[in-house]
Amino acid sequence: MSVTHLCSLDPVFAECIRVGGPDLRDFTRPAGFPGLVRIVMEQQLSTRVAETLWAKLLELLDPVTPEGLLALPDETLRACGFSRQKIGYVRGMAEAVASGRFDVAAVHALPDEEAIAALCRLKGIGRWTAEIYLMMALGRPDLWPVDDLAIKLGLQRLKGWAEPPTRARLIEAGEAWRPHRSLAARLIWHHYVALQEAARVAPRTVSQRRPRV
Repeated sequence: MSVTHLCSLDPVFAECIRVGGPDLRDFTRPAGFPGLVRIVMEQQLSTRVAETLWAKLLELLDPVTPEGLLALPDETLRACGFSRQKIGYVRGMAEAVASGRFDVAAVHALPDEEAIAALCRLKGIGRWTAEIYLMMALGRPDLWPVDDLAIKLGLQRLKGWAEPPTRARLIEAGEAWRPHRSLAARLIWHHYVALQEAARVAPRTVSQRRPRV
């Protein structure tokens, strides 16, 4: 499925690729335990902040393994951006994988909905986290994370909707893009992040150009 073909299905995707922004390959995560840890860490964080904190963790623990993470003190994990709640989540995940109670490789062999259900049995992983993992870490082609804020706001802007779309409206919109909704989501993220970055840089640029008095 090419970007060009998806653009032919809906003109919003031509707008997505018109703007500059991150490469679509940037929306990937490692598979296995490291990917789960990273996606949990990224919950409710901006892309820029999450990248910085992940790099900080890798300076201390590379590769990210269950045993290595369990050996890190809470203070170190907090310094890498993990809240008290997220520390509990990733430690629980690490214990489940290290003990063999949770088999990540077995989840990889399951169909989408079964894989989502299996991942959601881990504390700290809800449907959004599971969908992002399947899409970004495993490259599943037809995930449509309607609970993602950037998808909601990004598609609202692209479609020109007056109000943020409901979950039902997002599900309906995505039906036309089956079975390639993962690519649709990546394009919307690409557009959303590009505009967010432009908005972040613009005030600084204006300030730098302002003449001194």
